[in-house]
Amino acid sequence: MTDQTPALLAAERRAHVMASLERDGAVRVAQLMDELGVAPVTLRRDLAQMEREGLLVRVHGGAVPAAGAFEEGESGHVATPSRTGSIAMLVPSLSFYWPSVVRGAETEAARQGFRVVLRGASYELQDERPVLERLVHTEGVRGLVVAPNTDTPHAQDVVQWLAECGVPSVLVERDAVLLPDGSPVENVTTDHALGAVLAARHLAALGHRRVGLIIARDSPTSRKIAAGWQAACAELGLTPADHFETSLPPRTSPDFSAVVDAALDAALSNSVTAILVHSDPEAMAFVDLALNRGISVPGDLSIVAYDDEVAELFTPALTAVSPPRAAVGRAAVDLLARRIEDPTRPVHRVVLNPTLNVRGSTAPPRSA
Repeated sequence: MTDQTPALLAAERRAHVMASLERDGAVRVAQLMDELGVAPVTLRRDLAQMEREGLLVRVHGGAVPAAGAFEEGESGHVATPSRTGSIAMLVPSLSFYWPSVVRGAETEAARQGFRVVLRGASYELQDERPVLERLVHTEGVRGLVVAPNTDTPHAQDVVQWLAECGVPSVLVERDAVLLPDGSPVENVTTDHALGAVLAARHLAALGHRRVGLIIARDSPTSRKIAAGWQAACAELGLTPADHFETSLPPRTSPDFSAVVDAALDAALSNSVTAILVHSDPEAMAFVDLALNRGISVPGDLSIVAYDDEVAELFTPALTAVSPPRAAVGRAAVDLLARRIEDPTRPVHRVVLNPTLNVRGSTAPPRSA
């Protein structure tokens, strides 16, 4: 009897694992340890054997079903489709920019048979791991779509944690690598540098040769915009004297209006006739200030907004660079679904192009 007991317990463990995979779409070693009361080495041995038998695929910290593991067999049993459960999504804001990304993700998730568990963090949050830990342990969560803060001391720790948390993840509008080998992680981003190039080329085509860039904050997006802007100015043959760049504090800062006023003074003193402003609210603040000072937009000063979240609603309607926000969300969920289905597929990095929507805030300079 004693010889049969371990085999019986192993069979029970296997049945429990398969039932959990069928129900939740994934299992985690830590969860199985609590449910079955066995050592992690025992569970890992079980999972390794089941992987050899083609029943599952091991991933960091757990396992997911192998392709076809729950297809209809001779017994006539049909399991829940592999694409069920939830995708957890953590973004740094639930206001400007991110709602469109979220809606795109929700649309694609519904099409794929998932639901989205959404959380908003904050650009000021230094370490997202506690929030992500709670999300990973939410029942039925099979993967993560995350836009972490990349400018904190814990940024790399968060990326490493995502790689080891037991469920697949896709970064959205973020670039990151895994250490120690520096391999890029799966992500979907907008080519924001190209967005700046599109704006600069548009202004140059109108005849503007003295231009400026105003960025709202030191962020992954603003840095890419600045890089694209510098490249575009070089491409167009603009010398450093022909263009200037500056940055603004957060809109909630008490000196925001004064800094906007000073930036406008700097533009005018440099004979600038056109500026690209990141993002929409900052661009609208520039237009308001210019009009209040008797400066015509676009007659005296052309303004291009970056983000195109509400630019079209303003008067004058703002010419704007429009990142494909909803498409970014859809692509992130699609990547994650494919990773869930095939954990061994190569890492994919998707870059989507923005567009430029020309409206009433740009025109040739008066001297052109």
